[in-house]
Amino acid sequence: MSNLKLGVIGGSGLYEMEGLKKVEKHTVATPFGEPSSDYISGEVENGVRIYFLARHGIGHRYLPGEINYRANIYGFKKLGVEWILSVSAVGSMKEEIQPGSMVIPDQFIDLTKGRTSTFFGNGIVAHVPFGDPVCKVLWKKVAECSSQAGAKTHVGGTYVCMEGPQFSSRAESFFYRSLKVSVIGMTNLPEAKLAREAEISYATLALATDYDCWHQTEEAVQADTVVEVMKKNVVTARKIVQEVALHMPTELCPWRGMLKNAIVTDHKVIPPATKERLELLIGKYL
Repeated sequence: MSNLKLGVIGGSGLYEMEGLKKVEKHTVATPFGEPSSDYISGEVENGVRIYFLARHGIGHRYLPGEINYRANIYGFKKLGVEWILSVSAVGSMKEEIQPGSMVIPDQFIDLTKGRTSTFFGNGIVAHVPFGDPVCKVLWKKVAECSSQAGAKTHVGGTYVCMEGPQFSSRAESFFYRSLKVSVIGMTNLPEAKLAREAEISYATLALATDYDCWHQTEEAVQADTVVEVMKKNVVTARKIVQEVALHMPTELCPWRGMLKNAIVTDHKVIPPATKERLELLIGKYL
């Protein structure tokens, strides 16, 4: 039986997957507060266990800026997850990325405001590498599985993360286009940064739902339109998630041990309360 665990962040509809066995609910306490929801897990036929988390809470209750990203990622770490696939609705910033298609970005631009994007601070400093913000091992696997599932798939590109919750003004949309980005969303940062600090591999399956408002032959993006396209896309997304779980990378998570050389604070001066709060992440290095 496999001991591999795949974390999946997205809408609550993702875990309505055929063939899941031994389905369980996990309520996880963290030193950073409550995650967005309980984690739902189930096994696929090869024994890989998938842990699903509803990013916005059950019933979609949290704004992008209200999500407790630290608790969400810490919860996955506590459950022993080393691979996370983020399934996210995005706006397309390129003509060729049509609504309904999948994008597997490999870069991010963070334009969020005031979100806590690190586990560190309060007496401890760590600087993790983030030049390649997605795990290329998982990224490649997601791209392969998306194509195999029959989805129109765009591999590579940049995801610009805005604060929201309002959609872009037309001027902003043209500005983002000038940055040569591929898609725009509101949730993947600080997720990706925190996953890196937690030594968890992270990749994104972005579901294009609209053309934002730069595409002046289309109506400006509306929430109900996004939801409608997302409902259609989620069926394909479930197939892709299942394929990824059935063909998980066999190598160890590439980010294991990364924090060992990222912590720059003298271990002797780290406050005991901070050590205790971060024990799960840094205990083996102190």
